[in-house]
Amino acid sequence: MQTLVLRLNPGDDLRAALDAALTQAGAQGAFVVSGIGSLHGASVRFAGAETPTRIEGKLEVLTLAGSLSPDGSHIHISVSNSEGRVFGGHAAPGCVVRTTAEILVALLPDWQLARKHDPLTGYAELSAVCRSGRTS
Repeated sequence: MQTLVLRLNPGDDLRAALDAALTQAGAQGAFVVSGIGSLHGASVRFAGAETPTRIEGKLEVLTLAGSLSPDGSHIHISVSNSEGRVFGGHAAPGCVVRTTAEILVALLPDWQLARKHDPLTGYAELSAVCRSGRTS
């Protein structure tokens, strides 16, 4: 495992920046271990919802975690607004950095992560293959 420390700038889209970091690192899989920072609005898909909900205003990122793969990322986020109300779910495109985002990514050079349709869930779920042939 290799680590990558990211500091995102104002105006960066969180999802796009994470996907770009994976590509720039030349990795086929990684996990977001931790993330904090602030957003100017966020798009979050709540549990069971078909589409993201837009949350406007100044937000603090409380937690950020997920998996990154070349064909799709799965990132969860929790944010709080200026009243301390907390929202959480899937981070969708449109989570725009307000002042900063500090993120720790664990690159997995021996692994190829992908999203494949799972007939049990009906969703594209994680598929992990080790380059040595081991799967999980």
